Amino acid sequence: MLTKRIIPCLDIKNGRTVKGVNFVDLRDAGDPVELAAIYAQNGADELVFLDISATEEKRKTLSELVMRVAEKVNIPFTVGGGISSVEDVELLLNSGADKVSINSSAVKNPQLINELAAKFGSQCIVVAIDAKQINGEWIVHLVGGKVPTDIKLFDWAKEVEQRGAGEILFTSMDHDGTKNGFANEALAKLGTLVNIPIIASGGAGNTQHFVDTFIDGKADAALAASVFHFKEIDIMDLKQELKNNNIAIRI
Repeated sequence: MLTKRIIPCLDIKNGRTVKGVNFVDLRDAGDPVELAAIYAQNGADELVFLDISATEEKRKTLSELVMRVAEKVNIPFTVGGGISSVEDVELLLNSGADKVSINSSAVKNPQLINELAAKFGSQCIVVAIDAKQINGEWIVHLVGGKVPTDIKLFDWAKEVEQRGAGEILFTSMDHDGTKNGFANEALAKLGTLVNIPIIASGGAGNTQHFVDTFIDGKADAALAASVFHFKEIDIMDLKQELKNNNIAIRI
């Protein structure tokens, strides 16, 4: 049985880690390189770095951050934010990232998923999907959740798998930062529609929420930010609780 993964997420803005609620009201959460090193030492299975204000000019800045992180950690890490070309991915992987996450660029140019999977392999291509419920439908949003599309979550998830994505990082915008639990019903449905791993994101507030998303949401990994950044949940304590609930986890 594949073990479940715990993944701290570091949202990066202007070189600092930040955290908000429902994608707004950001506050500082520390230096990303220092946090990465602490998480790697404290039992995280992987890390995700998202440059939430990325623009083309910042790509070089992000690659420098990736190099600094790669020197400090011995676990896989994924980098996303403003990635829109084969060249962007090449730079980040060469700088030390293990995977890249694409979101808005994949929606605007779905063929990009095919190109990246063909060149670098599906195993390092994560497609991030930010969605919220509108009139009972899960609708995909772009640009850090600011721009709604007419694309439905479940249709898009099936398409990105067919195009070669190796993983899906699904963030429920309705749950993000609320600490009320993950979107387990949507996660469970995603799990029945695709055969690639699903990373749950948005809503972690306590250890039970992680237990629930692995059991009820059938998630393959759970990603969280503030509960780790502000030391509300200790990763090893969390893993012990998961183990106590018969969830396969690396300790």
